[in-house]
Amino acid sequence: MFDLQPTLRGSLLHLRPLVRQDLPALYAVAQDPLIWEQHPDKTRCQPDGFARFFAQAIESRGALVATEAVTGEMIGSSRYYGYDSVAREVEIGWTFLARRYWGGTYNREMKQLMLDHAFQAVDRVLFLVAPSNYRSQRAVLKLGAVPDGSHVDSAGNISLRYYLSASAWRAKQPL
Repeated sequence: MFDLQPTLRGSLLHLRPLVRQDLPALYAVAQDPLIWEQHPDKTRCQPDGFARFFAQAIESRGALVATEAVTGEMIGSSRYYGYDSVAREVEIGWTFLARRYWGGTYNREMKQLMLDHAFQAVDRVLFLVAPSNYRSQRAVLKLGAVPDGSHVDSAGNISLRYYLSASAWRAKQPL
């Protein structure tokens, strides 16, 4: 069985299961409107918008909070979603980091930890990215993900779909 809320440790950050008590500290990170400027829901920087986002994260039972490894400061979150044991795939998404941690190294380590964990149980990881979210599109392409059409959710929102296979991920890793 795939653990959707593991505790994962890297040299830059740690990931742990998101809990309800994380709301104030995580909102303190998320209230920067520039974090959400390329996302379809720009209200996530406001109390009500973030409360909806946070409630969905808790309900997903796959959300992780990211803390800086040295200081323990909360710096963002991500989540696993839609694990399918038959298709052997899971989605990674809803990722955000405080702007001072942008630039690749922290997001790269977060995804490295999450992908290494996921590929112990699945063969494919999916990423759904808003068409206007160019930063996230570039980030998933750097990981080795490939475009795989589009996806329309139940609310009618369109996302670009990318997938990364376990074999492609392993081929990109240093020996």
